[in-house]
Amino acid sequence: MPIWNPWHGCHKISPGCANCYVYRRDESIGKDASVVTKTGDFNLPLKKNRQGEYKLTAGDGIVFACMTSDFFLEDADEWRQDCWDMIRKRRDLHFHIITKRIDRFEQCMPSDWGDGWDNVTICCTCENQDRADHRLPIFLRFPIKHREVICEPMLEEINMEKYLRTGLIEHVSCGGESGDNARPCNFRWIQEVRRECVRCGVPFTFRQTGAVFIKDGKIYHLDRKLHTSQAKKSGYSYVPGMGSADAIRYRTPDRQMLFDRLSKSDFRSRFHLSEKDRAYVTEKGADTIRRHAQDFVEKRLSAENPENDGKQTPMRGHPVFAAQHATACCCRSCLEKWHNIPCGKCLTADEQSYIVDVIMDWIKNEMQ
Repeated sequence: MPIWNPWHGCHKISPGCANCYVYRRDESIGKDASVVTKTGDFNLPLKKNRQGEYKLTAGDGIVFACMTSDFFLEDADEWRQDCWDMIRKRRDLHFHIITKRIDRFEQCMPSDWGDGWDNVTICCTCENQDRADHRLPIFLRFPIKHREVICEPMLEEINMEKYLRTGLIEHVSCGGESGDNARPCNFRWIQEVRRECVRCGVPFTFRQTGAVFIKDGKIYHLDRKLHTSQAKKSGYSYVPGMGSADAIRYRTPDRQMLFDRLSKSDFRSRFHLSEKDRAYVTEKGADTIRRHAQDFVEKRLSAENPENDGKQTPMRGHPVFAAQHATACCCRSCLEKWHNIPCGKCLTADEQSYIVDVIMDWIKNEMQ
């Protein structure tokens, strides 16, 4: 992964910058990271070896630009055009530009940008909901061929589904914060963004846990070397159609504990079988109702990314529909939140059977 830092140094502009790793590293060697300077690697894309060949080749992978600054920093305005010229010349390389200053993109893009360059990905960061709602509408307005979003450090739950549904964002990644003063990252936040990505068919990467990670109410303090390995081990990165979620290990909840928890939910506990539903169950019998449940689960829930997920189960019209809402078996997001069955995977026969059993247990209890 080549890194090209044409200049070094930056200015903090939002909550995500509070514990900036560049500031931490520079401070450790007595350097002021707020001073922006041109680096000796400014011309890296054009540098050649003794054989007259470019040092950077397409085989080296994506070139990440300005990892110790921001490509659209005001202090670098006088140098940026030279960088665009190098990027234009090296169309055999793909450049990845991460920025917190997407609002400056229009005034910083080259005159021949057109509808974007094929060899440039612009990655907009948003560490919380406020920055997502400020930056992403701007990000989506500009002519960019390749867009990615990174939520790192992720400081709170972020809802970005309305932006993902535009189809303009190619990838999302999330991760916690590193360093001695790292703020906590909750796995629940990671899961929610991933669920949004699954519903919108957008690839997702869980990049790192961070130093302080919360999962199932427990706080974990992790060594730096474990941040990325633990995130990878979770299996929560997602690529549509690749079966990546099949490797996620999980355990369905104890049935009695599940029903106790459901009974304490104001929303779930309001569902009951109507007199019409009861009469239908009595008329058709449990075996027929089970077959209906199996059919609904297979057709509406079992796909990796079910059509209209979240709205595929009617509120009424069949006893099984009421049971699905009452037991949180109504959509893939609810299945993950309540039953730990991950989104983004095709349901196995055993998983479908489990869901049908839960539905039928609830119906049986209602009939009694």
